[in-house]
Amino acid sequence: MTPAAVPAQVLLAGNPNSGKSTLFNALSGGNAHVGNYPGITVDRESARVECGARAVELVDVPGIYSLTADSPEEQLAIRALFEEQTEAVMCVVDATTLQRGLYLALQLIESSVPVVVAVNMMDAAEQKGIRIDIDRLAKELGVPVVPVVATKKKGVDGLLTALEGALRSRVGSKAESLPRYTEAVEADIAALQPELQRWRPDASAAAHRSLALWSLLSLGDDELEGVPESLRKEVDRLRNDALENGRNLELEIVGTRYAWLERVVSQSTRELGQKIPLGERLDNVLMHPVAGLLIFAIVMFGIFEALFAGAEPMIAAIEDLTALLQSNLRGLLPEGAFRALLIEGVISGVGNVLVFVPQILMLFLFIGFLEDSGYLARVAFVIDRVMKRVGLHGKAFVPLLSGFACAVPAVMATRTIERRKDRLVTMMALPLMACSARLPVFILIVGTVFAGETVGWFSAGAVALFLMYTLSVLFTLAAAFVLRRTVLRGPAPTFVLEMPAYRWPAGRVLWVNAWRRLRIFLIDAGTIILAMTIILWALLSYPKSPEVTERYASEREQIALTVSSPELRAEALETIDTHEASEQLRNSVGGRLGRWLEPVLRPLGFDWRIGVGIIGAFAAREVFVSTMGVVFGIGDADEDNRPLRDALREARHADGALVMTPLTGVSLMLFFLLACQCMSTIAVVRRESGSWRWPVLMFSYMTVLAYVVSLAVYQGGRALGFG
Repeated sequence: MTPAAVPAQVLLAGNPNSGKSTLFNALSGGNAHVGNYPGITVDRESARVECGARAVELVDVPGIYSLTADSPEEQLAIRALFEEQTEAVMCVVDATTLQRGLYLALQLIESSVPVVVAVNMMDAAEQKGIRIDIDRLAKELGVPVVPVVATKKKGVDGLLTALEGALRSRVGSKAESLPRYTEAVEADIAALQPELQRWRPDASAAAHRSLALWSLLSLGDDELEGVPESLRKEVDRLRNDALENGRNLELEIVGTRYAWLERVVSQSTRELGQKIPLGERLDNVLMHPVAGLLIFAIVMFGIFEALFAGAEPMIAAIEDLTALLQSNLRGLLPEGAFRALLIEGVISGVGNVLVFVPQILMLFLFIGFLEDSGYLARVAFVIDRVMKRVGLHGKAFVPLLSGFACAVPAVMATRTIERRKDRLVTMMALPLMACSARLPVFILIVGTVFAGETVGWFSAGAVALFLMYTLSVLFTLAAAFVLRRTVLRGPAPTFVLEMPAYRWPAGRVLWVNAWRRLRIFLIDAGTIILAMTIILWALLSYPKSPEVTERYASEREQIALTVSSPELRAEALETIDTHEASEQLRNSVGGRLGRWLEPVLRPLGFDWRIGVGIIGAFAAREVFVSTMGVVFGIGDADEDNRPLRDALREARHADGALVMTPLTGVSLMLFFLLACQCMSTIAVVRRESGSWRWPVLMFSYMTVLAYVVSLAVYQGGRALGFG
């Protein structure tokens, strides 16, 4: 391949909410490749774009406000700019907040890389009475500037033409003057040159100058990786010298840049007088401390109603299709280990993955709509004052509330949080929110131990459910509080946000972004869920007892000879199948493990049968109900099944004591509330965190918490005479 035929790597950079994703889709036609940046699970989207005679690999950099990185994710732009073979940068700027967007563009220009500035949302700027002199702006910046309306694909051809010229010339800014820093700052830049020369020997002088400015502003955060220790020490020395001399180094650099940008913007734009914009009038309501929260509660209620009610038919259809496929294969394949593996392991595993698709897709469509419209930023600002008290970021409220529906899409929703530590705190705590999968377990327990009981004027079962959901919120906030002060130690997250303009999101962009995230879940987390489902099925199915198999085979033969009615024969055979499954489960690895765990679980009020149910529930919490049906030999058991409730009420320990007392029921509900009984959540946390360290920590602390709380409640209740 000749050099001219090698695709040129071009970065697409810009602030969040600048319309960068919309422009990326307009340029790529939606044909993007999605992967991860090396070492972290931040999406790396790229697309091959024809730019005149030269093919271009357009790489979409995560949205950033500047190159002053304070987290590993924000270093991606630095890595791509200075470590990879980047030949040009296309910087997207929001025309309605021109000065803010040009700060990032200026940093890119200072690095001497060829830059093309795309001034997006020109239509919105005109509606606000902002007139931009594109030619004057281009002259001041010294780089091509192209007006764009990405949602309508206006200016896209001109943007590609400008990019082609920048790639051909391979020169940076032609501006007569860029910001001139104070003599003290220039001395600091010169002092860093030897270290930068050793770190990046192949970089240009302009790149070294840009890296020096970046280092002076960025190297105070221990999260930054890959920076030589000698460079850190030199930056620390320069900063300490500045403090001793009464200098504010950050203000000197940032202030100089903004002073220069203020002059450029004032000479390139003019604003026409107009009445108060609609957006400001909306902000008076949506950002009100009381009305704003009330409106947000109504919006979220609508979203959750859609997630529950809207996704339920699709979830039911997936479950019915899975059951139909399993039923048909039972009739087509001969009985044996292969059929059991295929039906109960593989197909059940695929079903366990696909059943999350409707909620994940709908949630990301909703989140995308709220974010692109500008509303999500307003809500995050209003609710941040509450969240930061426990160490959570303002944007953590959407994932936490989504946890009431399902932790899997909720964990994926943490991607809206920029800093890695803030994301990790949120995803480590949110599985404590009482998801919908816990509800069947709660209903079964409540119906078993609190049937007909009252607490004052209220049903005891209703009070128990209310307490479970209240406790889930309290434990979630408490976990975030502790995590922020221990393993994820750090200051309360600072939430600085310039409100984006209101706009109607592009439907195609919403769909493409939601589909990309869903595809990543299916490929990455889905494979883990499938593998774990098969392993769990094997643990609960093998080894099988030949004696039990032979005994029930004889009973089936007897039924075939003595029962003439097809309906009665089918019913009798189904009962035999259920009883055989119950006995085989007792002999399986999972059953033996349940009996082995009984001494550990007995202090919580549980016996080995509940232990088997807990093991089975690891596939999905609601599986506890059907596993209990198998354990007690009751077919087609669900949370409302009266025979199963009766069997649980009558179950006794080896010493004759009842198993399911009200105290045991409360202990069991608390265990399911707090324990991480969900392999899908573990899989998706592994995917989103990029390491097994965090899901292992999550599983460990939640299991210990569940055990300690259940133990305290059960033993404390017995001591008070409630046993």
